[in-house]
Amino acid sequence: MKFEIFRIGFLPISLFDILDILVVSFLFYTLYKYFQNTRAGQMLVGLVILLVMTLVARFFNMNALSWLMRQVQTVWVVAFVILFQPELRRLLIRIGQTPVIRGIFRVTGSRTIDAVVESSQELSQRKCGGLIVLQRDSGLRSYKEKGMPLRAEVSKELLVSIFNPASPLHDGAAIIQNEILEAAQCILPLSESETLPPDMGTRHRAALGLTEESDALAVVISEETGQVSLAIDGTFHRNLDPDDLRGLLNKYIFVSAGD
Repeated sequence: MKFEIFRIGFLPISLFDILDILVVSFLFYTLYKYFQNTRAGQMLVGLVILLVMTLVARFFNMNALSWLMRQVQTVWVVAFVILFQPELRRLLIRIGQTPVIRGIFRVTGSRTIDAVVESSQELSQRKCGGLIVLQRDSGLRSYKEKGMPLRAEVSKELLVSIFNPASPLHDGAAIIQNEILEAAQCILPLSESETLPPDMGTRHRAALGLTEESDALAVVISEETGQVSLAIDGTFHRNLDPDDLRGLLNKYIFVSAGD
């Protein structure tokens, strides 16, 4: 039941109407702040303008303009979803990573992190070199296509067997997307950075090169020292123990590049 507070013309305004307007305004403001300074933000402003024009047309009983606005809105929303899938995906991922949502639902990816941490530890103990890439928002299709396609569920045993020196797949990188090991023996771009320490070889340069060009994460196990490192955004976290590596992966694996 609505409890009228006042009227605007013939329209009765209740407390629930005001609350409804405030909630919708907050949602649009939050979306605008998230998409600010992007093409998606500009399109969102355009969509809000269309909605305002629709309300004005309905208020003044402008039937032709109301019909036209409804058609344009449908096309606009569909175009928004199609053109800005990456931004919307990052937004949904960000929502899914909020404490409340994570408390209700278990976020997928823990098995992948467990497999990467455990295999890195075993490879480190054996002093077997390894390069494991975890894909995030940036597409890595061109690198996966040059490697050996696997499309297998990620597991510690699979990763350890790939980087066994006797394996024909041990050279190059293994690329993981979500919980699927997409490909192995992938060739990555080498970084030209002159700041790399001399004890870092080709694997480290490849890991750094990829993270300079994408938002992927790259775990490197040194063949000489057994040291485990993680490359993120063109920088290295070095000499990681299993707990350190797990903590960093949990922190970064679902974080969008724009955050």
